[in-house]
Amino acid sequence: MSRRSLVSLALIVAAAAGLLAASLAVGNRPLLGLDLKGGVEVVLVPVDDPDRPVAITEGDLDTAVNIIRDRIDGLGVAEPDVTRQGNRVVVQLPGISDQQRAIDIVGQTAELRFRPVCAELLAQPILISDAESDAGPQPPPVLPDPALDERGLAPCPTDIDYAGLETTASAGDLLERFVVLPERDDNGDVLRRYLLGPSTLTGAGLSGADSSFRAQFVVNATFKGGDEGADKFDEMAGECFSGTAYCPTGARGLGQLAIVVDGNVESAPTVQTGNFGGQVEITGNFTEQEADDLALVLSYGALPIEFQDPTDPQSDSTSRAVSATIGGDSLRAGVIAGIVGLALVFLFMVAMYRLLGVAAMLSLGVSATLLWVIVAWLGETQDLALTLAGVTGLIVSIGVSLDSNVVYFEHLKEDVATGRMLRSSLEQSFPAAFRTIFRANFASLIAAVILYWLSAGSVRGFALMLGLASVLDLVATYYFLRPCALLMARSKGLMAHPHRLGLPTADEAATAAGGGS
Repeated sequence: MSRRSLVSLALIVAAAAGLLAASLAVGNRPLLGLDLKGGVEVVLVPVDDPDRPVAITEGDLDTAVNIIRDRIDGLGVAEPDVTRQGNRVVVQLPGISDQQRAIDIVGQTAELRFRPVCAELLAQPILISDAESDAGPQPPPVLPDPALDERGLAPCPTDIDYAGLETTASAGDLLERFVVLPERDDNGDVLRRYLLGPSTLTGAGLSGADSSFRAQFVVNATFKGGDEGADKFDEMAGECFSGTAYCPTGARGLGQLAIVVDGNVESAPTVQTGNFGGQVEITGNFTEQEADDLALVLSYGALPIEFQDPTDPQSDSTSRAVSATIGGDSLRAGVIAGIVGLALVFLFMVAMYRLLGVAAMLSLGVSATLLWVIVAWLGETQDLALTLAGVTGLIVSIGVSLDSNVVYFEHLKEDVATGRMLRSSLEQSFPAAFRTIFRANFASLIAAVILYWLSAGSVRGFALMLGLASVLDLVATYYFLRPCALLMARSKGLMAHPHRLGLPTADEAATAAGGGS
């Protein structure tokens, strides 16, 4: 038994030390979450649009969460936390310092549409004034209903005053209608507006997008084959290249095709050919980051719902930047709490159980080492971030681990009190104690699994740390604490002085038993 105990003890210590050394050697470190590292948190609330034909469903919100998560993954953010809380979408991005970029990425609807250009208009409508009209104030012209053909296209209107057309509101920006949409500069000011024809081609027809530099930064879009994308685009391009009534020739000598994102014209290039073969280049005076971000959101599709602007003070959507300093303070507070807790627990265990208490703390060290290795590995491979809730789970796990030791030690005291020899008690009380320890840890593991499954956000971090600690506690108790106790049972000096183990002598046990009877 002594040799087996030595082998078990040596293996668990060697495994813990080896895994720790290997983890440090390859540079594995736990990733820190938003509340410990700092970053940006964005809360998105859907726009309450009475003109929306269908009410927002839970499926719409779930789809939005998945698309936002895909966009953030494309940014390479470690352990983003994207959750749905009722009708709100909460996004936490640790390590991100550019708050506006985070808002643009997660909240941009990114509804991409391709429309033929009927006319290029001034930045503001020009209406006939009262003095110029004998009939009094003139209402702005109204766009007619399009005469759609089987392709979803319609000839441009010719019998209205283009100059007086007002910009189309977001509720009226429908694919099957004529619309007037703006093109803006970097400051958001309207440069010009376009009268655009109906279309059936959206970003859903894209198979992917990326950015590149060709004298300027551009976005390269690739369409799906067939009627889903490439053929539809070529139909419109053919009309613009030929300068038909569907896409008439403008001041630039050729028809133009507008590329619209979220109701704004990104660019309206002239069409140089009627066949693009599924490859389109989007230009719009982009910066490198703007081109990258547009390609990113186009690659993962448009959000099914529109969210309120987090930068608008009147909006229900909000955004906040969490300072790295605040995160560092939280981390220091968690570390201090852990150290103080360990110190108090150490004093209690040594005062109550002497050398057994020291063995218990060493067992805790083994399980803590294995837990650190696992958390660091998950951080590197699965982008698992350690949050403040996770730190809380680690601190709670100290009590969970030491509970197992206390159960065993109290079993020892009971066996000695009943008259059993100390060596026999150390060897034979463990199986009964371990059954109790296993059941208690298994109950904690079930609670952690259920909590992880039903919860979201940082609560999951707490559940994960508690669950891992429960499993590792069983490992450390069986393969470290048990061999330690068995080796102590082979020590004649300790058997002769039970007080060194925090246990009563045979005479004290007999006296206590006699007094109790």
